[in-house]
Amino acid sequence: MVTSVPNKVGNYSSTGNGVHKLFFDDITNFLRRCLFRVLSVGPIPTHLAFIMDGNRRYAKKQNLKEGEGHKAGYLALMSLLCYCYELGIKYVTIYAFSIENFKRRPDEVQSLMDLMLEKMEALLMEESIVSQYGIRVCFIGNLRLLSEPVRAAAEKVTKVTSNNSKAMLLVCVAYTASNEIVHAVEGSCKEKEKEFRLCNLNNNVMDDVKEGEKVNGMVVHDIQDFYEDTSVESQGLKQGKGCNGAPYHACESFESNWDQVLTSKASKSGEVSEGFRNLRQEVPVIKLVDIEKHMYMAVAPDPDMLIRSFGESRLSNFLLWQTSNCQLYSPAALWPEIGLSQLVWAILKFQQSHSYLEKKMKQL
Repeated sequence: MVTSVPNKVGNYSSTGNGVHKLFFDDITNFLRRCLFRVLSVGPIPTHLAFIMDGNRRYAKKQNLKEGEGHKAGYLALMSLLCYCYELGIKYVTIYAFSIENFKRRPDEVQSLMDLMLEKMEALLMEESIVSQYGIRVCFIGNLRLLSEPVRAAAEKVTKVTSNNSKAMLLVCVAYTASNEIVHAVEGSCKEKEKEFRLCNLNNNVMDDVKEGEKVNGMVVHDIQDFYEDTSVESQGLKQGKGCNGAPYHACESFESNWDQVLTSKASKSGEVSEGFRNLRQEVPVIKLVDIEKHMYMAVAPDPDMLIRSFGESRLSNFLLWQTSNCQLYSPAALWPEIGLSQLVWAILKFQQSHSYLEKKMKQL
């Protein structure tokens, strides 16, 4: 017969259930640590990304009120984050709110914003997972689309956790990959425009040079013709045609187009091509590295694996730029049902394909 143990173990009022629960929790934690130790023998992903699909379906399945599914999803997320950081996964990215989600009913959007604000404030508490694991939190996306209270809370969490360095949580809100790419291209163009204005071949310098004189080895009238030609080419690209009027292909390099123009102008002018080489070096050109450094996700390496719940394999405009060499895992469980077993299977799947993907990456 089990006797009551009042005021002996915590605040449990039932007959020994508190002792059993504590014992069970200790055993569970011990077994989980053993499991993680075994998994750590193989490669562990540095960065996991999650598309949290199925919160509303879960609420409907469990006959819960609207919005309760997202709260259950938040609890599942907290457990999963603990498992990830215990396993040594340093970066976790979650797709919390898409720009497309703003198209939902206003009351549903407001409910999600209220829940987001509540959970952001909870992250700042001393006993939160952020403090426990030393997590730096970054909010990724077009934050200008958020309401003022939510945006202010996001900025506060980012600032307060900025010195944490053990792990990183990236929360994608008001985000789509297409918006991120447009943002990166715009940022790159603005940066190159500033560099161009500082270039000694800008109009301010040219105003002080007479016709026929040389600047960096180029005759003045040739430089002016060069800018006119490149302007015409830009119009051709906007119209879907290449520099020579042929259909434009994305795989063609902008740099090669510039080289063709420079070679052509050098032949026309009869001047030594050294001046054109100088111009080629000084005129700013947008490169891949320029685009990538202006990405919202530039603060973290590309994901090693993307996990989407409910068996869906669509990316839904999420991290399209960063997932070209990323594994995709789609467990059948709804997001609030995601737990340790799904994470373990994801790690095993990653380890199974890791060597093959590493060889592929080296070949690129």
